[in-house]
Amino acid sequence: MIQRKISLKEPRQLSSGKKAEAILAGGMQEFLAHGYAGTSMDRVATAAGVSKATVYSHFQDKEGLFTALIEQLVQGKFRLLFEPSSENLQPEPRIFLRGLADRILDLGANEPQFLNFMRVIIGESGRFPQLAQAFVQNIERTSFRMLHQYLASCPQLKLADPEATARIFIGAIVHFLIVQEMLHGKDIVPMERDRLINNLIESILR
Repeated sequence: MIQRKISLKEPRQLSSGKKAEAILAGGMQEFLAHGYAGTSMDRVATAAGVSKATVYSHFQDKEGLFTALIEQLVQGKFRLLFEPSSENLQPEPRIFLRGLADRILDLGANEPQFLNFMRVIIGESGRFPQLAQAFVQNIERTSFRMLHQYLASCPQLKLADPEATARIFIGAIVHFLIVQEMLHGKDIVPMERDRLINNLIESILR
């Protein structure tokens, strides 16, 4: 009997961190499949393989779980986009901006889960504006702020308004990503990404 009790309990033991990871993964799965309104904490608990009480012990409510997924996405994906390579810690503007634009568009093209989660955020923004606001707040702390700081630290650019320039640059790239990838507009409004990126960079460098 002792041997049996040990064998039953040990494989099911998960650390608090592992449970949180399982809940986040289960939450992502359910939100993508059913949207925000159609997802329940019961569904998330089942998908994560934990009890409903465990879900609530880690995340206060569904909004808290969704916000945690936004933070995970932004911190895990967007922050890495702005980190220069170890070989070139202080790249010149043309190299930095080109690399940044390519990494953003590669993320959208190569990671369908990212685009699908963006669709959920945009699609639910009318009924649940706080979710969209949480996304914008996290993006503000990473992409816009980091690019603003970089542009402001490049005196050779002589930009009159580095913050506005940062928003124009990111906005143009994100618009391209939304139209081409999310809205399936490649055949309707075709545009080569290199053409867009090159002209965007030249407009800043001038």
